[in-house]
Amino acid sequence: MASRDRGNVFFRPELARSLADKILNVAVGSAAASGVFLAAPRRTGKSTFLREDLRPALESAGALVLYVDLWANPAANPGEVIVAAVRAALADRASVVQRLAKRAGLGRVTVGGAQFDLDRVGLRRDVSLADALAALSDDTGQIIVLIIDEAQHAITTQEGSEALFALKAARDELNGSAHHGLRLVCTGSNREKLAMLRNGKDQAFFGAPMVSFPPLGADFVSWFCAHVDLPFRLDTNEVMHLFQLAGHRPEVMYAAADVFRFDLSPDPVDGASRFAAEVRAQIEVMNSELMNVVHSLTPIQAAVLRVMAAAGADYAPFEAKTLEQYRRALRLAGVPESDVRADVPGVQAALTALQEKKLVWRAARGIYSVEEPALVEEMQKAGMLAGLK
Repeated sequence: MASRDRGNVFFRPELARSLADKILNVAVGSAAASGVFLAAPRRTGKSTFLREDLRPALESAGALVLYVDLWANPAANPGEVIVAAVRAALADRASVVQRLAKRAGLGRVTVGGAQFDLDRVGLRRDVSLADALAALSDDTGQIIVLIIDEAQHAITTQEGSEALFALKAARDELNGSAHHGLRLVCTGSNREKLAMLRNGKDQAFFGAPMVSFPPLGADFVSWFCAHVDLPFRLDTNEVMHLFQLAGHRPEVMYAAADVFRFDLSPDPVDGASRFAAEVRAQIEVMNSELMNVVHSLTPIQAAVLRVMAAAGADYAPFEAKTLEQYRRALRLAGVPESDVRADVPGVQAALTALQEKKLVWRAARGIYSVEEPALVEEMQKAGMLAGLK
């Protein structure tokens, strides 16, 4: 059975059980002990699966699960968010806090008081994340699973990068015979960004397996058609085609359905065909919103974004060849020759502006990429990348 009913949530228990087993029971020689990375486009149901399916499956199998969403508050420092999740797991366990107080050289313990405050736990603090998680493991006797959603956001700050290496140290400690184990599950909406955490030998999770998270499919479409409660019937085959056009994003289907659900004078005649038209309209609206932001950019900002999108992983923002590509992009956009200028300070200012507009993502090491892969596709369709590769 692919799903169970509860409200408006679609469940994937079989996938969750299979993945939980692979996470908890690492085969001999498997790199999964280093962590597991799940990649899936944003808004395709990944976070819902983590909260509603994977976490319960892991807990049913006996694990203690900590969940961190680095995208819930993009303005927060990801390193602090990770540390806060560990502190929260410690907060209601007096026996664990007692262990940590002794480790810190303290006697009597008052949680949150002068004797031992959980602020002492963290990066460059009295008690490291490895020590804190080891004490938690020893006290509970459970495997700890830390799920970090949108994990690529961690490497946008120095503190976030340090937190990842602190978790690596904790993983190495807890996976030894003295403790009960630590598993790390990192997810992300951009495969290239997520890969930065495990591709290089200098990265915390080098060699960890990268898994393409399976998109919602025919079982979701069948569930949707059966539960959507519209004044007309939907054909699952036709809706599956629409769902594929929508990039397997449930919110597009829900938005289209709401147009009819809140129609106070519903007309069921030709409902299915009108639903199909509404799905296409919702897709167009989402794509148009992305492009409207692009069309509001200054010439140099647009040129930098176009060159970045065309270059992909090979983008090198300040090389002489790239500076010439910016100038070419400006000329292709019709900028008068007298105004075609692209120097390092101007490009840096453009990159900063693009980050503020949430169009560009930057790692702490100075690597840039377009925030939304869907935007690259729309720019490609619009012919904005032609002549820039």
